[in-house]
Amino acid sequence: MSRLGKRPIPLPKGVKVNVSKGKVHVKGDKGEKVVTIPDGIDVVVEGESVTVLFDEKSTLPKPRYGLYRSLINNAILGVSVRFEKRLSLVGVGYRAAVKGSVLDLSLGFSNPCQLQIPSEIEVQVEKSTLIRVIGVDKQFVGQFAASVRALRPPEPYKGKGVRYFDEYVRKKAGKTAKGK
Repeated sequence: MSRLGKRPIPLPKGVKVNVSKGKVHVKGDKGEKVVTIPDGIDVVVEGESVTVLFDEKSTLPKPRYGLYRSLINNAILGVSVRFEKRLSLVGVGYRAAVKGSVLDLSLGFSNPCQLQIPSEIEVQVEKSTLIRVIGVDKQFVGQFAASVRALRPPEPYKGKGVRYFDEYVRKKAGKTAKGK
């Protein structure tokens, strides 16, 4: 049985959790999120904490117990503080701009790349080379940041490309660095 699944989830101030018919509705200052729970897992709200219980007689695999506890915890964190991923553009002429609901990227290609921003997240551009992806849902934030990075991943020779802000790109030596 999952050890993390047994741990109760503390509720921050201003976050309300309602459980009804296999769905957990989490509402907070920054937004709201719904998590669907399968049969065999029960969610109990007790004062300032939420506890996830596992039915031993269910056919649901035991590792899912910790997964759904984590999904509920991420929903509670998301509606209270929101999730954020930062990306930096490294390269001459690389820049980004938000135009309405479209992220416009110049990444050294002949045409600019344009990505539609989902309604669930918010994208901010600082200094035209730093992109902040902010949202309530951890999966949407991570997926959008990964799709931006996938347009031009950092290459190992010069380090140019789109990278996560705290990512370290190990540079390789070129052909000329090889000795005779």
